[in-house]
Amino acid sequence: MLAVENLLQRYCTPQAVDILMIHGKMVAGKALSACAAVNADSDTRRLVIEAAYLHDIGVCKVAASEIGCHGQEPYIRHGLLGREILEAAGLPLHALICERHTGVGLTIQDIMSQHLPLPQRDMTPQTLAERIICYADLFFSKNPERLEKEKTVDKVRKSLSKFGPDKVAIFDTWQREFGGG
Repeated sequence: MLAVENLLQRYCTPQAVDILMIHGKMVAGKALSACAAVNADSDTRRLVIEAAYLHDIGVCKVAASEIGCHGQEPYIRHGLLGREILEAAGLPLHALICERHTGVGLTIQDIMSQHLPLPQRDMTPQTLAERIICYADLFFSKNPERLEKEKTVDKVRKSLSKFGPDKVAIFDTWQREFGGG
């Protein structure tokens, strides 16, 4: 974990590092439970643990002062920005997880219809590790007041419902696959 923390420290403020380490710990715990549910191999488990801590590294470049991030970019770009950081660090698998972890993933249609400031390309999770991080991340906030408080399945479903029944359906599929329910 030292290498992960060092990478976060290279890009983020101390406040953001503290938040991302706690958030990462929470996501990693949920992700490891998901790995167990599908009997993921050791390489996938190792990638998932590292990615749980690194998937939000791009927040260091966004304007989110409440979590110690004083960049200029809009928050929605943090996955893309994180991908750039992690690719430059020689972590291409982690980079893809980073780009594809927003919500249940972003389709080209999502990007176009919502006029998101992102490249028009598919940013939905494609691999098991990508789906697991996407799933686990939905349960935890980076809000400093709620870092260690896991959202209920109903709360996750409700937050996704704002983006359409198709997003809830994806989550429900993951919940059956990874959460056992």
